[in-house]
Amino acid sequence: MTPEEARAQYNFLMTLCIRKEESFGPLALTFMREHDLQQIGLTQEEQFNLYMATADAFAPEPKRYTYKLECLQKASDLLPRTRYWEPGLARQLQQDIQKTTADLEVYNQAMRVPRAHDLKAQRLIVETDAPEYFLDLAQKRAAAYYQNKYHLPQEAKTAQHFGGPPKKFEPENAAIQKEFPGACAPFMSARTNAFHLLLPFDLKISRTPQDPLEAGVRIFYATTGYSYPLRYEMGKLCSYHDGQVLDLALDDPNLLFVSASGVKEPEFTFVPAGAAQDVPKEFVYPVSVLELVGSLGPFIQVSCKFKVWFDASVLSLLIQGAPDLPEYGVQGAFGLMTRTYASDRVEAYAESFREPWQEGLSYNFINMHLGLLPGIQSAVIPYNTPIFTIYPVLSRQAYKVEDRHTLTSPSKSPT
Repeated sequence: MTPEEARAQYNFLMTLCIRKEESFGPLALTFMREHDLQQIGLTQEEQFNLYMATADAFAPEPKRYTYKLECLQKASDLLPRTRYWEPGLARQLQQDIQKTTADLEVYNQAMRVPRAHDLKAQRLIVETDAPEYFLDLAQKRAAAYYQNKYHLPQEAKTAQHFGGPPKKFEPENAAIQKEFPGACAPFMSARTNAFHLLLPFDLKISRTPQDPLEAGVRIFYATTGYSYPLRYEMGKLCSYHDGQVLDLALDDPNLLFVSASGVKEPEFTFVPAGAAQDVPKEFVYPVSVLELVGSLGPFIQVSCKFKVWFDASVLSLLIQGAPDLPEYGVQGAFGLMTRTYASDRVEAYAESFREPWQEGLSYNFINMHLGLLPGIQSAVIPYNTPIFTIYPVLSRQAYKVEDRHTLTSPSKSPT
């Protein structure tokens, strides 16, 4: 940038400042970050003006004060070398720096949550056939999925720091656009600070038999209150269990067709034990998952043999469809796992105390329950897309909800 271009940009920015335009702060901060103001030819006074105006434009939120303090400090360092210097202005600037520093310290202290001395780390012990994928690789793929999908452009990151004057209607002004999903901390935390279940292959759920994925198909009669697995043989729909021919048409609105592609994750290497030798390698795991697919009313139950052990006296496990599933035309069921199921077989209960580490722990299998959204005829969930999410939460007995006013001592009556 030539000195002439730099001064033109400076004049433009200061004009925005005088007009109290919302875009001044983001554009000014970007300009200062991308250029050495001394090197591009701005005078000491111009630099001082820009630092002071930008410091004044920051949103009145303590989390922005680190940048505000930086601008104030640079302005303070410049002041003695400008024609603006006089003791009163220098004193006022130092007071602004002191106040901003104190406010920032108050914020930092409030944000520091000390770890309780008696806090005991809870263990979630997982049994799965493919731990390399589900516990490591899948979590990396889920993080990359959300970061790529919701990453903020640099302009939006800069705009976060400025509250600005009363807004004008400027929907096309990219410099002030900051209201993206990725800018919402709770929104992103629910996605990036959670444990996700993914599949290394595409999964399709459809109400029609057209265009199934290549690894195989399962068919279910699925409606509220009743479901049943089916086969398609000799042009007829039959019972999956005994082959009985059923009087059902392929366009019955209660039919669901579940199919899978071959494995598409290049680093997935797990091969189930006892897999048929004549099945192509990329189809072996998807076929094994399809064999375990079940139904629960209008929902399809996808099982990956994902078993979790946890201390149910302290923790419960909230499981729910990943937040973005509706974008693919699918809804996920959700529920709270509080303890071992009460409908398992005796052998399963006997197993729960055979190993020393199992003492005091409950277990549950985490399955993915998926259903098509109303009005959707077919949906495909691409491989490595987060499908279900697991959130450890405190057991209801491990916390107490209290009225804040009951914790305040009543004021004494004047005597």
